[in-house]
Amino acid sequence: MRVFGIDPGSERTGYGCVETDGSRHRIVMCGAIGAPASASFSDKLFEIHRRLVELLAECRADSVAIENIFYAANVRSALKLGHARGVAMLAAAEAGLTVVEYTPAEIKRAVVGYGRAEKQQVQHMVKLLLGLAAVPSPHDAADALAVAICHVHSLPRGTPVWGPPSGEPIRVKPDPTSWRRYRPARP
Repeated sequence: MRVFGIDPGSERTGYGCVETDGSRHRIVMCGAIGAPASASFSDKLFEIHRRLVELLAECRADSVAIENIFYAANVRSALKLGHARGVAMLAAAEAGLTVVEYTPAEIKRAVVGYGRAEKQQVQHMVKLLLGLAAVPSPHDAADALAVAICHVHSLPRGTPVWGPPSGEPIRVKPDPTSWRRYRPARP
């Protein structure tokens, strides 16, 4: 299964695609989309949309996960962020993909285990979970990968995980095991 994560921003939008077999994750691609500072806001939005359409076609994702608006410095920033999210969601809808939204606290909880984790903790866990030598750069790309990982970790147990080449289920996300269920064997 491939999940395409988006960390929307009006100046720079992060993206990252993660492939999983249900237990291990691997990075497919990541980066950030930006436009020159001198570009008009509408040109920046157009560039975000155009590049996302290209990237979604290239990576052939099964679904898209996007960070939900939670906090903005002011109303103008929130409005600009909303526009960027809108063009990102439009690109995913045009590709025929399901879009799922997660709050920053949900993303941190799914990746780190704590909803108030620091940005550096999230980036370090992304590095560990994907087996990377370094934290993905720029930070927008690492954030987008965290959104994708959050979606993978949020899938219900027993969800079929599809293999990209054949399109057939290769494994099912396993039910959790816990030491609480352990019962020693009787002689």
